[in-house]
Amino acid sequence: MRAIWKGAIAFGLVNVPVKVYSATEDHDISLHQVHNADGGRIRYQRRCEVCSQVIDYSDIDKAYEDDGRTVILSKEELKSIPAENSHEIEVVQFVPSEQLEPMMFEKSYYLEPDSTSPKAYVLLRRALEDTDRVAIVQFALREKTRLGALRIKDDVLVLQSLLWPDEVREANFPALEASIRISAQERDMSAALVESMAADFDPTHFTDDYQTQLRQLIDAKLEKGDSLDTEETFGAEQGGSGSGEVIDLMEALKRSLERKRGTAASGDEPASGTAEGADDADTGKKASGTRRAAAKKPAAAASGGTSSRARASTKASSTGADKESTEAGAKTPAKRTAAKAAPSRARKPA
Repeated sequence: MRAIWKGAIAFGLVNVPVKVYSATEDHDISLHQVHNADGGRIRYQRRCEVCSQVIDYSDIDKAYEDDGRTVILSKEELKSIPAENSHEIEVVQFVPSEQLEPMMFEKSYYLEPDSTSPKAYVLLRRALEDTDRVAIVQFALREKTRLGALRIKDDVLVLQSLLWPDEVREANFPALEASIRISAQERDMSAALVESMAADFDPTHFTDDYQTQLRQLIDAKLEKGDSLDTEETFGAEQGGSGSGEVIDLMEALKRSLERKRGTAASGDEPASGTAEGADDADTGKKASGTRRAAAKKPAAAASGGTSSRARASTKASSTGADKESTEAGAKTPAKRTAAKAAPSRARKPA
C-alpha cells in the first residue's frame, strides 16, 4: 500500500501524526475501446478549440464560466487557497454512531501512525472505544475541503469522508404521497417472511457474478482465439420469466414462507388457490437455473476438450425441453405436472 497523504489529527491539544491510505479498491476488470473492424485502440486527445493543437497535461489549467465570461484559475492560484494547504484533520465533535446517515458516507481511508511513538494514536483510539462515539472531523484532500467521520475498525483508525448536507438529495416522488392500506395480516405475514430469511451478514458469502462471467469469457477467448461464439460460452438466453401479471400480495407472501419452510420443496400443490403469475415465476427460476448450469459448461469444455458439436446438441435438447415445460405450465395442473418431468429426462446425457 502507498500513502496518498500525510498530516496530523488535531485532538484538542493532542497532535497525532498519520499517513492516509485508500481503504477500498475497484475490482472491476478494466476494458478499453477499440475499432471493431481492425481492433485498433481508440484514444482521446486533449485538443484546444482555439488553436486546434493537442495540449499536454502540464499546459492545462482549470476555469469557471459565469454568465458568458470565463475565469481561468492556474495551478498556483488553486494551491494558494488556505484550506488546500492544510494538512490537519481537525476533530470538531464526538457523536453517537447511530446519528450518522449511511447515505452520507463516501470513501474510506486507513490511518497509520506516522511517528516513532504512536502513543497519541492509541490514546485517541482508546478514547473512541471507551466512549462508544465517532469523531466528526474536517480536512482538505485533493483540492476539496471535506467532512469526515473517524472510527475504529480492527484496532485501526478509519477516516470516512462524508458528503456535505447539500450534496444529498431529497426523495421527492408523487408515489410517496399516496395512501396505501396494509392489513395487520399482511404485516404479520411479511414479518414472518423476514424472520425466515434472517441471518448474520457475511460479505464473503457474496460474489460479483458479472465480473466472474466476464473473466470466464475473456479466458475462453484467450484459449480459443478471436472467433469465439459468445452463445457457445454462456448458452442461449432464455425468455423472460413470469407473465407480468400482478398477483395477490398475501398469496405471494404465503408462498414465499412455504418455500422457505420447505413445504414447497416436497412438490405438493399449496392448499390455497394458485396464482398463474407465481407459477410462471417458478418456471422462470428453472429456466434461470438452466442458464447458470449452461454458464458453467465452457470452463469444463475448454479444459476437457469436448467438441462444440456435442455441446450444441446437449444445449439444444435442454432448451427444447425447457420450452416444452414453459408452454405446458399454462395448461391444466395435470399436464403441468407431466411437463415438469420432461426437462429432467431431457437433460440426462444419451
